[in-house]
Amino acid sequence: MRTVATIAATAALATIAATASAASPAKAPMEKCYGVSLAGKNDCKAGAGTSCAATSHANYQGDAWKYVKAGTCTSIKTPKGFGSLNPKA
Repeated sequence: MRTVATIAATAALATIAATASAASPAKAPMEKCYGVSLAGKNDCKAGAGTSCAATSHANYQGDAWKYVKAGTCTSIKTPKGFGSLNPKA
């Protein structure tokens, strides 16, 4: 009786795991886009005097980056121009 219960529990857990992984959508590829983040909203290092996320000092700072959907960076328009795949001066 114990073996049947163990097999049933294992099968149930396997079904749950398979359903959960099948229901999870694949994440879209992302890329770093410079010059598009607002002050304090960057995703990581933003030049001298900063360490990581949320440390940029100015809106659309050229050396601060934000992750965006791959292929969209250079089409993002800001008051300082378009996003860039490389740091801006």
